[in-house]
Amino acid sequence: GGLGRHDEALVLRRELYARSVATLGISDERTILSGNNLILSLCNSALWDEAKPLMRDQLLPAAWRSLRNDHHVALRLNQRLAYVLTNDPKRTRNNLRLNRAASTRPLFDPITGDDLLE
Repeated sequence: GGLGRHDEALVLRRELYARSVATLGISDERTILSGNNLILSLCNSALWDEAKPLMRDQLLPAAWRSLRNDHHVALRLNQRLAYVLTNDPKRTRNNLRLNRAASTRPLFDPITGDDLLE
């Protein structure tokens, strides 16, 4: 799908996100949605190293602070982070563990003790 103009979309989405942050602030829902769109473009361009810190350090904390953890936008961002982490060709099992440890999900099954990343 799409027209294959990922580079052009990336440039525009970077600009829109920067403007949103400057005018509305990082915690505004419109800014967070603009950041989500930027993440899509970064994924389409396989810029995983840029997508991960944007998600972890900026967008998710802002969404959790201003929207709640269970808000549909925050949930969408969590899904996007999972996509980024699992599709990054440089991912390691340890990276997934560190991200999982930072979330509310357990690393081990509480009943069996099985490693949930197996």
